[in-house]
Amino acid sequence: MADRDRPHQIQVHPHHRFDQGGKNHQSAGGPSATQVLAVLTLLPVGGILLALAGLTLTGTVIGLCVATPLFIIFSPVLVPAAIAVGLAVAGFLSSGAFGLTGLSSLSYVFNRLRGATGTEHRDMDQAKRRMQDVAGYVGQKTREVGQRTEGKANEGTVRT
Repeated sequence: MADRDRPHQIQVHPHHRFDQGGKNHQSAGGPSATQVLAVLTLLPVGGILLALAGLTLTGTVIGLCVATPLFIIFSPVLVPAAIAVGLAVAGFLSSGAFGLTGLSSLSYVFNRLRGATGTEHRDMDQAKRRMQDVAGYVGQKTREVGQRTEGKANEGTVRT
């Protein structure tokens, strides 16, 4: 009971101070050891990657400058060669596609013949029953619509 009568106290321990920009700064004022290690690790890695990017770009430009005159000189040979290679690749791909389609068709037919144990007969009977049910349903609906139309036509002739 005595605990309920006393007011609660809250203790606040500020770890960061905030300036006008809303950024928090540590009370020591400098970067942490983790931040220093991150900079020391990433600075050389970034520099090496940037240097490699520059070397790659330079090599690509030099190679393009050397290869362009060769492409222009040999273009009467390269263009038909590229067309022939493209047609050959298309032929191989279409041959593979036709072969795969033929094998899958033969496999399907073989599996259907091997599995012909009378299930197709049952499937056909079931399909016939379904068609008869649908035909009966359509006939019933047609009769209902016809009766409704006849009733409305009779109402129209009686009123006039």
